[in-house]
Amino acid sequence: MKFRRTSLAGVIVIEPDVHRDARGFFLESYHEEKYRDAGITGPFVQDNHSSSKRRTLRGLHAQLAPSQGKLVRVVRGEVLDVAVDVRVGSPTFGQHHAETLGADTHRQLWIPEGFLHGFLVLSDEAEVEYKVTSPYSPSGEIAVAWNDPELAIPWPESDPIVSERDASAPPLSSLRDRLPSY
Repeated sequence: MKFRRTSLAGVIVIEPDVHRDARGFFLESYHEEKYRDAGITGPFVQDNHSSSKRRTLRGLHAQLAPSQGKLVRVVRGEVLDVAVDVRVGSPTFGQHHAETLGADTHRQLWIPEGFLHGFLVLSDEAEVEYKVTSPYSPSGEIAVAWNDPELAIPWPESDPIVSERDASAPPLSSLRDRLPSY
């Protein structure tokens, strides 16, 4: 298993060892000790699973109270997964990391507390599963415009399918007083 650090402190790409043979494959999708040694700590308290069609963009979202880390993987299809640093005072505040996650590569992305998260479906359909470190709390969640010019995320789709909530999400600058400090 390989753990690759990104330019955003705390965001980690996980590449599991995949054992393939004529029957298919086997991999460890989570191993507490290995992940903990790499800086990915739980406990994980909830697993989520979404299914979306091509051009669907979900995000950008973060849960601030209680704060929430996410361990993301794709079990069918392919997505462009994005983490954005929203920790006030961080040297990488407002910067993002984009990673293609797919069922074929089994790559995962760890997004710690203090980051926005979103993904765009690149395949006909995609199923995304993610573990979270605190239960979902609607009152503690924020949404930021997926196309906020300040973030300058180069999404490969200019007209994605988004929810009504995501379509009306504000820019990051309007939420600065609610953001965590680094």
